[in-house]
Amino acid sequence: MDLLETKSSSVPSEDVCDDEACVLPADTMLILQQFLQEKELKERSEKAGAEPEGCFEENWVWNIHATLYPLLYKKYVVSSLQQLSQFWYNEETKQKLSLLVRRVQEETISEPFRVALLSAPSAFKHVVNENKQAMLFEFDERFASYGDNFQQYDYNRAYDTGYMDAFADQFDLIIADPPFLSEECIEKIGVIVKKISKKDAKIVLCSGAVVQEWAKKYLGVSLCQFRPEHERNLGNEFRSYANFDLDSMLNKGC
Repeated sequence: MDLLETKSSSVPSEDVCDDEACVLPADTMLILQQFLQEKELKERSEKAGAEPEGCFEENWVWNIHATLYPLLYKKYVVSSLQQLSQFWYNEETKQKLSLLVRRVQEETISEPFRVALLSAPSAFKHVVNENKQAMLFEFDERFASYGDNFQQYDYNRAYDTGYMDAFADQFDLIIADPPFLSEECIEKIGVIVKKISKKDAKIVLCSGAVVQEWAKKYLGVSLCQFRPEHERNLGNEFRSYANFDLDSMLNKGC
């Protein structure tokens, strides 16, 4: 049975658009405009030391909660949750990462060959097609729909006693895409990567150019030519790092 076809319906969409306009019905827009006018009047009255006319708190708070809250919640809260994990890789990047998995697997004697994705959910569907035992470690529990291929984790717990011990020394290839470009995040990701890696495991880090020094210090990986790309442009230059010749592996046969 194909795990992805049966369970992907509850997984966050990769096509959520942050730029989608939030269009309010005319009557709701009128209420919002009236609310803002009343709010401005109230603030002016308070500054002047006078009491505003009417009962602003009683009437308007109820109207805002009853009318605007469901719309704004749907637009901003749900949209934010759908983007919780991270930016999504573009198709070419996902294909290259799956190609990498295939080629490393072909050259590895270890049985079973195991792949771990840390905070890289957008690569999972492509990677699991190459390695059915691939494990996605992700903070966002909506990806639990991947069943046994999913493990919720929090990099902040890296130094907790016994944390991730159940996965110690299990993975031949680890692809990590830390959620933050900070030394603390890279350090803790490094602790987890080292714990779950088999001896001589291959490690790939996809992150910003600004983490190069920390990547070497905490994961022992060096800058590569391969540049992961995303569906949406990022504000920071994005690069890849590895503890092996990643570029030769990807370009083999080209």
